[in-house]
Amino acid sequence: MHKFIEALRKRLQEPLPGEAAHNLMASTTRSNLKFRTKPDSQTKESAVLLLFYKDGGKIKLPLILRPVYEGVHSGQIALPGGRREEADKDFYQTALREAYEEIGINPEDVTVVGHLSDLFVFASNHMVHPVVGYMNHKPAFLTDPREVDQLIEVSLSTLLDKSIRGITNIVVSGNMEISAPYFDVDGHTVWGATAMMLSELLTIINELEDESLPS
Repeated sequence: MHKFIEALRKRLQEPLPGEAAHNLMASTTRSNLKFRTKPDSQTKESAVLLLFYKDGGKIKLPLILRPVYEGVHSGQIALPGGRREEADKDFYQTALREAYEEIGINPEDVTVVGHLSDLFVFASNHMVHPVVGYMNHKPAFLTDPREVDQLIEVSLSTLLDKSIRGITNIVVSGNMEISAPYFDVDGHTVWGATAMMLSELLTIINELEDESLPS
C-alpha cells in the first residue's frame, strides 16, 4: 500500500483530469443546458473525505448511506463530509472533522495526501472540495445515526472493475426522471456527485504505473 499511496500523492500534485473525468459519470441534468447553473453568493462550501485503509489484504474506502430526510440528497450514497464551519482553518480540516462526526474517524490517524478537483453541486448549491487521505489500519467506525443510515466499505478493486458501471433512470425532485451513470456497489446505486468524484479518483489511479497499483 505504501508504494501506491506515494505514487498517488505524487500524481495529485500534477494537473487533475477534473471535468473530463467528472463527465464520465454525470447525469443528464448536467449535460442539459437548461439545468446549468454557476456558483453564486448563496453557494455553500463543503468538503468530503476519500479515505484509503487496508483491511484483510484489501485497500478499501468508506461510503455512507444518508438517512431519508427533507432534502435533495435524502437516501443517497455519499462520501463522509459536510459543510465548512467558520472554525475550520481549511477544507482539509473540514473533511477530517466531518468524517469524525459522521463515522468516528480520528483525524490524528489520517494522513492527507492531496485533493481532487472541486465540484459544484447545483442541486444543493454547494461547492465540494474532495480530500484524499489514508490510514495505516482499519478504522474503528462509529456512525452517527442522524447523519448515517448505513456504512458501506468498498474495496478499491471493486471500484476499478468496469463491470459495476451502468446507466439507470432515477426519479429526483419528486417526479422528474433523469438518466444517470452509476456504480453498483453491493446493490447500492452510487450516482451523482459521489460517482463523479470517484470517477476522477479512479481515472487518476488508472494512470499510475502498474507496479504502483495495489494487488
